[in-house]
Amino acid sequence: DDIDYQNVIGLSAEAREKFSRQRPQTVGQAARIPGVTPAAVSLLLVHLKRGRG
Repeated sequence: DDIDYQNVIGLSAEAREKFSRQRPQTVGQAARIPGVTPAAVSLLLVHLKRGRG
């Protein structure tokens, strides 16, 4: 599942870059990326639940 992190509303440029570089396969992996905030993970979860992933 390739997620276009550019389409995640509210995500900071830094978080977009980190997610795009690391390409986490799970939310847990995303949460463990250094420098990624809990807020960024929450935004990612909302995006996925809305089916825009």
